[in-house]
Amino acid sequence: MNHFKSRLATTLLAGALLFGASQALAEAVLHRGNGGEPKSLDPAHISIDIEGFVIYDLFEGLTVHDANGNIIAGAAESWKLSDDGTVYTFKIRDSAKWSDGSPVTAEDFQFAMRRLEDPKNAAEYANLLYPIKNAEAVNTGKMPLDQLGVKVIDAKTLEITLERATPYFLQLMAHYTALPVNKANVEKFGDQWVKPGNMVNNGAFKLQSHVPNDNLTVVKNDQYWDAKNVKLDKVIFYPIEDDAAAVRRFEAGELDVTYNFSADQLKRLRDLYKDQVHVDPGLATYYYAFDTRQEPMSDVRVRKALSMAIDRDFLSNEIYSGAQLPLYSMVPPGMEGYEKPPQPDFAGLSQIDREDKAVELMKEAGYGKGGKPLNLEIRYNTNTNHERVATAIADMWKTTFGAKVSLVNLDVASHYSYLKEGGKFSVARAGWSADYADPENFLALTLSTNTSFNYAHWNNAEFDALMKKSYDEKDVKARMELMHKAEQILVDEQPVAPLMNSANLWLVSSKVSGWGNNPVNEHYSKYLSVSR
Repeated sequence: MNHFKSRLATTLLAGALLFGASQALAEAVLHRGNGGEPKSLDPAHISIDIEGFVIYDLFEGLTVHDANGNIIAGAAESWKLSDDGTVYTFKIRDSAKWSDGSPVTAEDFQFAMRRLEDPKNAAEYANLLYPIKNAEAVNTGKMPLDQLGVKVIDAKTLEITLERATPYFLQLMAHYTALPVNKANVEKFGDQWVKPGNMVNNGAFKLQSHVPNDNLTVVKNDQYWDAKNVKLDKVIFYPIEDDAAAVRRFEAGELDVTYNFSADQLKRLRDLYKDQVHVDPGLATYYYAFDTRQEPMSDVRVRKALSMAIDRDFLSNEIYSGAQLPLYSMVPPGMEGYEKPPQPDFAGLSQIDREDKAVELMKEAGYGKGGKPLNLEIRYNTNTNHERVATAIADMWKTTFGAKVSLVNLDVASHYSYLKEGGKFSVARAGWSADYADPENFLALTLSTNTSFNYAHWNNAEFDALMKKSYDEKDVKARMELMHKAEQILVDEQPVAPLMNSANLWLVSSKVSGWGNNPVNEHYSKYLSVSR
């Protein structure tokens, strides 16, 4: 036997085995463009989608969304509902554990929900869980925390009592406001519990590192109850607000998934990347809010005139290439049982007729050409599409009314913080994606009591009364009619100007499997895998 050939064969075989082993041992890493830096990783203090994308990888609620947006069992393996629809009893999985190996218990959920409603914590989204018995009273300091309708039956059984039957309650339980937090972890580290090395969580991944404005890395949580079905070892989130930069990194193969891109790139990207381009119509509204606390936005005629002068078809077709559709109602179409949302009286007019009537209204209010100067400021969160929309609308207002319009942009977290903290403005860009598929989720934004999200600071007693009545109405059709009447007041008063029914724009590499398009725009990394 030729010893040289024998040694060569052995060497080649060993090399092949080593190569195969290295391939098998290679980490499955997903590189995910996230559209901005999260303001927080505390479920009680987040409110926008780019924060939710990270949070849902770290924490799991009683229910979760599947890849197609449907509600399925999460940390709870099952639940029962009382005959009157007001009491839910959840059975938490015996296998549900925290990342430190300790069991997830009913007390963890009770602690988290009490913490959310505790007025001392000033959780921006506390109102979302107001369907729970006494939640609003607790959150407004009228009742103690122990009166919240969340009861521990035993370590793995949680009972939640509602103010009234709430058809979308299981959707609420998948929302980040209803995520559990580990009591011992929070008490040990205080507000530092969300830092890498401190955080204990119960989701499919755990926090490894976070370099603000650079990257955030999560790694597979081996204590997760369904860890065997999680195919990724690591997910790296990149907070890229520059759409063009995100697209360049995707095209260079540096990002496997990225959220948002400039809509004027839609045709080019589709031509090049075909089904890697995802345009998902969502239950979402792109709108402008008018600060009704100060002149001239306190005048309904001014608000209405400004809204009428906005050519929504131009925004949809020229800026978004048809990826977003013109909208005149706060509630987007497609909400089951709501029929066609109410429209303002100008919705059926041509754009030319709208502009003529807008000029008359503005003149009647004493502003514009021949009247008091109209000085406006449009605030928006940094994004190529938002900048183009703001620039176009500024030009429309300048052309129609002779307005002087300035533009101010901030990063996404700072923009929304400014609005939620009551900062003054004249016009501000905002967007809302459904937390649950019910018109109430959009209409509640403009309740006078909604101190976090009523950016317009609008106060209308009739609107509030109709919404309050809808909460107590048990008949589904009658409830929808009440909300319909409330929205008619909203579109007539125009404290907000709905502009477009938003679509969710994603680039998803062909190397990624498990992606599901869905109108709620929830995409948990635990459903994904990546091939190299």
